[in-house]
Amino acid sequence: MAKPIGAVCNLDCEYCFYLEKENLYPGTSNFSMNREVQESFIQQYINSQPGNMVYFAWQGGEPTLLGLDFFKRAIELQQRHANGKIIENSIQTNGVVINDDWASFFKEHNILIGISIDGPEKFHDKYRVTKGKKGSFNKVMRGLSYLQKHEVPFNTLTVVQNHNSQFPLDIYHFLKEIGSNFMQFIPIVERIGNSKSPDGLQLLSPDSPQQAEVSKWSVNAEQYGTFLCEIFNEWVRQDVGSYFIQLFDVALEAWLGLSPSLCVFNETCGNALAIEHNGDLYSCDHYVYPENKLGNILEQTMQKLVDSDQQRTFGTNKKTTLPNYCKKCEVRFACNGECPKHRFIKTPDGEDGLNYLCAGYKKFFNHIDPYMRFMANELKNRRAPSNVMKWVNEISH
Repeated sequence: MAKPIGAVCNLDCEYCFYLEKENLYPGTSNFSMNREVQESFIQQYINSQPGNMVYFAWQGGEPTLLGLDFFKRAIELQQRHANGKIIENSIQTNGVVINDDWASFFKEHNILIGISIDGPEKFHDKYRVTKGKKGSFNKVMRGLSYLQKHEVPFNTLTVVQNHNSQFPLDIYHFLKEIGSNFMQFIPIVERIGNSKSPDGLQLLSPDSPQQAEVSKWSVNAEQYGTFLCEIFNEWVRQDVGSYFIQLFDVALEAWLGLSPSLCVFNETCGNALAIEHNGDLYSCDHYVYPENKLGNILEQTMQKLVDSDQQRTFGTNKKTTLPNYCKKCEVRFACNGECPKHRFIKTPDGEDGLNYLCAGYKKFFNHIDPYMRFMANELKNRRAPSNVMKWVNEISH
């Protein structure tokens, strides 16, 4: 995951975990990825991929602040270093600066756009505000209109927080209305330290010994489970095959006996690294802390850093530190303790390392079990999983 402009953004979302990462680079006035780092990253990343498909994910901060020329050069460099491989790009954006020029460029190069939007205006503007503390909803919708005008493929990323989590169907219906056929629902959970760390960070990692409290905007675990269940109940009755929700798709993988494609539900992690604007490589974009910095790609090869003992240990720790309570859980196969970043509470028997969202995930995964079994069986017999809608409506009458 590339962060070519670091944490710099044109919004000031209250819940954003990445904005304060600027403090890791004191004295830096220009957070734009320079030409040397850009080319080295693109070349090394392509060369390190074993398959014929190479996916670049550009995030931030707000990556569009780099301007069109940065991405035009990125496309040129990708073509120069492709070596016969197929290159695809995605950009996660708040949509604020998108206009005809941007949308035309996205369409021309088949770039998949992720739009960050938290629901209708009254929910979106709760936390997603401008630097002047004004709501950003209208600006995002304007940017989205340019994507629709140019027929640019897009998906939506909705942060599920303490406020909008109480209105799951309002959120879901809105996303369908604006034409989002592919949805991501990402829970926000952050711990705020009583004081800043020596590096200027106040949002703490789960490993930090510092006293901390869960932020006011973090989603409640039980409410997150309810949020997912209510959306699933509507989706499984009328939307299977028409709307695709990342968490539901990944859950079906688990019920099919496959390894989940989303890192947070895998047994181990370590394959979703983050590269900062200056070439610094971190274990994960949720672990951009000094202790999780692997090195810089201008000083050591990306492949060497990815294969380092430090990164291997980071990845396997997810499995080896799983509490016994989780190991005995009936839905472990689907959850695997979720993201280590959220593992900072105690199990009922007092063991450290339980996921803060555990109660919500147990509720959700147990709720969807019969429907997932049905859809998995349909797929195994080469039938459409959307048949579940007919089955559900039959058994409910």
